[in-house]
Amino acid sequence: MAKSKDVITQIKKATRRKFSADEKIRIVLEGLRGQTSISEVCRREGIAASVYYKWSKGFLEAGKNGLTRDTLRDATSDEVKRLRQENEQLKQSLADAILETQRYKKSFGL
Repeated sequence: MAKSKDVITQIKKATRRKFSADEKIRIVLEGLRGQTSISEVCRREGIAASVYYKWSKGFLEAGKNGLTRDTLRDATSDEVKRLRQENEQLKQSLADAILETQRYKKSFGL
């Protein structure tokens, strides 16, 4: 009995329809337009309403993140240059510290 359930589960997973990102966007936008009900869109597309709402939430969150990221100030080229220079100095300091530690270990015979 357990094996038959496993086989059924495997068949369902293998035959499950996979939607592309473009299809998901199209479906969510169709639902957001409000010309047809969400349940009608879901029925026609063969998806559960919970799947639609999950896609819708992800779609709206992505848009929100895109808009808020645009309002945040990106680093200027001078800031990027300064940060890269600082990063190189930190790498050099770390390399020097590692070499010094290795010298001490050798001098103490560790």
